[in-house]
Amino acid sequence: MSPKLTGARFIAETFKGYGLTHVFFVEAILRLSLIEMEALGIRRVLTHGEKAAAYMADGYSKTSRKPGICMAQSVGAANLAAGLQDAFLGLSPVIALTGRKHSLAQYRHAYQEILHAPMFNPVTKYNVTVETIDQLPYLLRQAFREVTSGAPGPAHLDLMGHQGQIIEESEADIRVVVEKPFVQCPSIRPNPDPNCVQEAARLLVKARKPVIIAGGGTKLSSAGAAVVKLAEKLSIPVATSLNGKGAIPENHPLSLGIVGRYSRWCANRIVSEADLVLYIGSRTGDLVTNAWSVPQPYTPVIQIDIDPAELGRNYPNQVGVMGDAKVTLAKLIKSVQPKPSLSKWAQHAQKTVRKWRDDMELFRTSNARPIRVERLCKDLTEVLPSNAILVADTGFAGIWTGTMVDLTGPNQSYVRCAGSLGWGFPASLGAKCAAPERPVVCFTGDGGFWYHISELETAKRCGINTVIIVNNNSGLGQCLMPIKKLYGNRSGNREEMCLFSKIDFSKIAQDMGCLGIRVEDPSDISGALRKALSAGAPVVIDVVTDVECRAPDAWGGRDPV
Repeated sequence: MSPKLTGARFIAETFKGYGLTHVFFVEAILRLSLIEMEALGIRRVLTHGEKAAAYMADGYSKTSRKPGICMAQSVGAANLAAGLQDAFLGLSPVIALTGRKHSLAQYRHAYQEILHAPMFNPVTKYNVTVETIDQLPYLLRQAFREVTSGAPGPAHLDLMGHQGQIIEESEADIRVVVEKPFVQCPSIRPNPDPNCVQEAARLLVKARKPVIIAGGGTKLSSAGAAVVKLAEKLSIPVATSLNGKGAIPENHPLSLGIVGRYSRWCANRIVSEADLVLYIGSRTGDLVTNAWSVPQPYTPVIQIDIDPAELGRNYPNQVGVMGDAKVTLAKLIKSVQPKPSLSKWAQHAQKTVRKWRDDMELFRTSNARPIRVERLCKDLTEVLPSNAILVADTGFAGIWTGTMVDLTGPNQSYVRCAGSLGWGFPASLGAKCAAPERPVVCFTGDGGFWYHISELETAKRCGINTVIIVNNNSGLGQCLMPIKKLYGNRSGNREEMCLFSKIDFSKIAQDMGCLGIRVEDPSDISGALRKALSAGAPVVIDVVTDVECRAPDAWGGRDPV
């Protein structure tokens, strides 16, 4: 008869068996489990807030495609749930563990206790309460299955005991079972219906002005090379969503750049002119379609997605193909005959992209002070290592990096926020934990950096050596113009709605034991980036930029609905 395991040992061995290297937590939760994890070589990263822990787990999972673990005690559950919003919207396989007080304490005004399940329902695929240790093997194993299968997403386990101690201190005759397919996503790669593939091939060959839009599912499936192969075989221009950035090298002749609301106007124009759009691994939400105006409504659409519920959700499909992106594209490539030469349509797309680049050149080479962000992005493109991970916050940080930083190497990666300002910095720490051998660069604004600046202490204490670029315009630059417009000629202090004090973040970084670099002249950007990348320490590059420098509005859209 095998010896009984404690819940703590079971949790630790399960995490080890699934290949997890780090967990992110706020004290006090699963203390015995964390001690067992240390013995098994799992790194424990203590953070300064539950949302930061969730964001780090998100960055870890997006980089490794393995589940990221975040944990908090009962009173921190609400904060942890709030932090899972981004993982849920961004389809990230995060597993959250919280403690809850015993059933006898529920509904009786117990100190620091509210119901957890209702908070986690909107931001998880799987949300369960673990009341006994006998449930633990089934529910924890199912969490790994849920987060890595189909369209990924978070799971939540609420463990008995406000620190989870009732579960981890209990003993039972339980064994650790690791289901290898669910160690990483995609865990299962479904094959498409051959008839659907043939019909999609027929429509692609027949189309005069087809466009491919590669979404985040393309990268999750490692289907970038297949996208390029199909595009080259049929001479089809390729745009990407923000999540799909990097699916095609952005210096490729068929690359259009980012489409939608956070986009290049050249991509939106070409997609708007298309007579057929092939979506691959995209949910066709309002960001990638500029509020469902690009492509134009009722444009013929082929959609490939691992989740059948997404087929035709926002654009009626000529053909909907349920299947893994990489597997489906391989079959689609075999089903089409190559076009003999570059089509006039592809040439027109190339000309449109060149026009966009020409329009941007004056800004990208500007020597203005305060610094224009386009210039910062140009220098970052030139210096970014060939194996770097670029992590972007939301808002202008997403627009600037999405449109102005070119990823040209097959080993460069782009990880972006799904909408929660402040996500970028802690997510970059999680990304570095997942890929310690790769350079990780975070691009955020001062508005985003303020959210979790305390995690600089975490980066220094834990030796997580990311480079943080702060686009420091002393305010929420994306909000300035709309606020000015609303004020009109009305008197008042409009600045107090979106401007901050002028702060030198490089000095704060130095005071917290990190390397800080202040950049005020555009000629110093490249040197600062090179110094930071070779520093072997957490680095903050504080770039003083112009608050009036706005990312361009999306072309051809309408206001969000």
